[in-house]
This record gives sequence, structure tokens and C-alpha cells, in this order.
Amino acid sequence: MLVIVGYLVVCGSVFGGYALGGGHLGALFQPLELLMIGGAGAGAFVVGNSPKVLKATLVALPSVLKGSKYTKARYMELLGMMFAILTKIRKEGLVSVEKDVDKPEESALFTQYPALLADHHLIEFITDYLRLMVSGNLNSHEISDLMDGEMDAHHHEGGIPASVVAKTADGLPAFGIVAAVMGVVHTMGSVGRPPSELGEMIAHALVGTFLGILLAYGFVGPLASLLEQKLDEASKEFECVKVTLLASLNGYAPSLAVEFGRKVLLSTERPGFSELEEQLRQAKAK
Repeated sequence: MLVIVGYLVVCGSVFGGYALGGGHLGALFQPLELLMIGGAGAGAFVVGNSPKVLKATLVALPSVLKGSKYTKARYMELLGMMFAILTKIRKEGLVSVEKDVDKPEESALFTQYPALLADHHLIEFITDYLRLMVSGNLNSHEISDLMDGEMDAHHHEGGIPASVVAKTADGLPAFGIVAAVMGVVHTMGSVGRPPSELGEMIAHALVGTFLGILLAYGFVGPLASLLEQKLDEASKEFECVKVTLLASLNGYAPSLAVEFGRKVLLSTERPGFSELEEQLRQAKAK
């Protein structure tokens, strides 16, 4: 929703300022210029990326129109789930969660948290490292290194759409210049026309440069920035799980382990100490 609001502000400011200055909005309506810039940008986007990158980018773009799912309530639920898992391990041993880890969709432990269970990547991350903990062959430092490697790979893979969109935005001003040059060439080929017509043709040609820059910095570029922010939010959730599991491996009680996880969250979504304590108290009561 905020993306649409931002676009409206961009258009209102640019075109409104132009109109208030006495400009004629009709002169800016150049669909052929848009065709050249948009078509060239889309073509370069297809040429410069592999099919899997194209698919990943097209899948990621709709997410910019949605609000963030990484809210305080979600983190409270995540920390509650981690507390429940670690408490079971503390009471019954690591082997007790083996069946939960193998089939989380059938586990009474995981099914209490349907929103988290629906996140395939998150559940896979948790269950993979619980499985390694059950095996008992790796220490906390080795598991930490494995987690870092997987999180780096996840961050790199998730950052590809943002990088691709940013590169596309960088190319749009150049395609705007191409459209403008094409307009100038057309004008120079029509030198026999009256000066008033030539002036109008030059104005139409210059709109190409304007549209290329506006599309790059007002529309496409901000999408790349937003995709990067969403990726950072997703990475923070994995970091929370990592810190919590490592704290448990190092011998901390479940209530302290989830406190480690709480501390790495951003202040805007981080639950307060008393809020988390109350949630854990309720979980114990259940």
C-alpha cells in the first residue's frame, strides 16, 4: 500500500509542479517514448539474466505491495515455539524431538504454530539443526559455522532480485537518452517543416530523457531498495533462531536461550522482557 502512496506522491509532485509552472501536461504524454524505454529495459532485463533469476525476481516483486509479516506478534510466536522445543529437550532429552523434526507437519509441537509451520524455509532451518543436535556429533562452534554458511547462502540468493532490479533501474536513464536521440534524429530529418512543428518535435524528444530518469529513480530504483529491506528482515528471523539454538547448546536454560534470541531482534519489533516473560509463563501453564 505504501508503495502505491509513494508512487502517487512522486507523480503528484513532478507533474503537479510542472502544471503549476504553466506546463502543458499533454506534451508529456508520449506513449511511443514509453514503449522504447520500457521495451528496451524489459529486453535487457531478459537478456542479462538466467531463467531462474527471472523467475525469482518475478516471484519477489509482488511482495513489495504487501506489508511486512515480521511483526512483534510473529517474533513472540517464534520465541514461544523455540521455548517449547527447548523445554521438551530439557525435560526429555534431544531424542524426544526426533519424530517432531522428521515430520513437523504432523508434530503436536509444531502444529501449535500454524503461521510459522507454513513458512517452509524457517521450519526447514530449525529442523535441520535440531537434527544435527540430535546426532550429537557436532559441537556448538561447528554448528555455528554451518548456520553462518547457510545464512550467507540464503542472503545471497535472496539478494539477487534486488540486485537485478537495481541494475535495470540504472539502465533506464540511458534508454531514455536513446529515445531522446531517436526523437532528435527524427526532428533533424524533418528540417523542412515550420519552426513551431520542429520545436514541438524536439520537446517530444526531450521527454524521453525525462521519462528514463523518472522511471529509474522514482519507480524502479525504490523497489530494489525495498526488496533489500525485506531480505534483511527475513535474515533477522534466522539469526534469532541461530542464537537461541546455540545458547541452548552451550547449556543455557530455555528461558535464557530465548532471551538471547530476543536480544538480536530489531528494536522496532523486539518484544519487551516482561512481554516475553508473560508469554513463556502462559506456555508453561499450558
